[in-house]
Amino acid sequence: MKIAGFCSSHDCSYCILENGVPIVHNELERFIREKEPTADAFKFMINSGENLDEIKHFTHCFDTWNGGIERRFPDSFRKMKDILKRNGGRYYIPGHHQSHAANAFFSSNYDEALIITVDGGGRDYGPKGEMIITNFTVWEGKQNKISAIDIVDGTKLNIGTAWSSVTGQAFGLSTGHPQGNQAGTVMAMACMGEPKYLDVFLNAGLRGSTGLDFAYLKSIVDKSEQDAFDVAASLQVATEITIKNWFAKYLEKHPYKYLCLSGGVVLNSVMVGKLYEWFPELEGIYVCPVPYDAGLAIGAAQYVWHHVLDNPRINWEDNATPYLGRPVDSKKIIQITQNYSEKVKYKEATDDDVVDLLLQDGNVISVFNGGSESGRRALGNRSILADPRNPSMKNVLNEKVKHRQWFRPFAPSILRDHVKNWFVRDVDSPYMTKVIKFKDSVVDQVPAVAHYDNSARLQTVTRKDNPWYYGLIEKFYQKTGVPILLNTSFNDREPIVELPEHALDCFLKTNIDYLYFSDAGIIVEKL
Repeated sequence: MKIAGFCSSHDCSYCILENGVPIVHNELERFIREKEPTADAFKFMINSGENLDEIKHFTHCFDTWNGGIERRFPDSFRKMKDILKRNGGRYYIPGHHQSHAANAFFSSNYDEALIITVDGGGRDYGPKGEMIITNFTVWEGKQNKISAIDIVDGTKLNIGTAWSSVTGQAFGLSTGHPQGNQAGTVMAMACMGEPKYLDVFLNAGLRGSTGLDFAYLKSIVDKSEQDAFDVAASLQVATEITIKNWFAKYLEKHPYKYLCLSGGVVLNSVMVGKLYEWFPELEGIYVCPVPYDAGLAIGAAQYVWHHVLDNPRINWEDNATPYLGRPVDSKKIIQITQNYSEKVKYKEATDDDVVDLLLQDGNVISVFNGGSESGRRALGNRSILADPRNPSMKNVLNEKVKHRQWFRPFAPSILRDHVKNWFVRDVDSPYMTKVIKFKDSVVDQVPAVAHYDNSARLQTVTRKDNPWYYGLIEKFYQKTGVPILLNTSFNDREPIVELPEHALDCFLKTNIDYLYFSDAGIIVEKL
């Protein structure tokens, strides 16, 4: 049985589940090359060529914009009803955070867990079925069911909107379509500042923009770079204090061994990494690959499959993958590359050739492998790779490839079995969702992936997760003794590349040295 889930608010996306397992998840921004679009997700799915005759049920969580899909896109809603009538299916509307919670829990391997969602806001069902707007919800998950513990009044806490507001109004950075939210930039600043203005944020209570004097904050940010860092540090520490206090309250009342997280705020990987220090009693912390609103399409479908239709849990360790984009046929890749013959040349290449190039002359290599990864983190299939031992590589990438601020860090992809030798905490982080510090004894070996406080947002890689990427890192390890590659997303301020033509366009407009299409076995150079 197939179920299609949709998100038609910002982060427009669709997902198809087959017998409870996601087989495809597409985000519109990857195809139109603009971040965080609001659009008709059903129409997007049709235009993507999916077979609708095989879909039994449709599900769409509460929209955060202008009512439901039946009002905003009536033609699509009528088409869905016609399909459902033919297939004997139903249309379901779970809540916004209900879908977040479902994605967090049903994508984990935990039989029981406390689930917390934190974001900028969404519509959910209240105790009497009424519609309410909230930003913080707490759930418990047991086997194939989730149930609400608390749905916090949106006026009491709104960390997501606080960050968006400060990012836009104090720092002057984009916070929506078409450039996307740049809260990550502020998070990167934080480790280089001191929380001198902590009281400003704590007194406001992180209730969205309420109580914040943006003119005052902007005046500080505009003074100097260091002052901007101090404001960022203040916001980060205020967030950590607030999260710690709110989480502690629920973990004390509901002492589960495992914690599942979703919502845009949990993209704050620095905060997530500190949860291990704050709550050492937890045996596991899980952040799903797509915790922001694009993941609602997945979560809504999972909620229907498990909670509503009462299907048993799935062993996600064996079935789940974040690589849910459609793979591109190798012949088509070569054909598209040939269309760029006036600008590039290509030759046959192997993984060994790529590793050799990474070891030469500070080369930067973009890779395109299999289906794209869902979510905001490149996990090897649509990545830019470099030698983490090169002390100048951070500046090279920021200045000549990513065209962004000099202080922005880059992530290490590390073979899972080696984490304990390189980091102070031995954690699973397959989706690059946790920031952990390097051990002092090894940090000097990988200056390109260590942030200024010696921390890193690591991606742990197993052979099972991604055999090709694991093998590439392993080859690098065999030649260098370092089980790590520098990994950053294959893009230049636009969404991560999805198709071969996107890869070639990004390659040509940046100073990336080589482009490797692993499935086609070719490496591309500029003429």
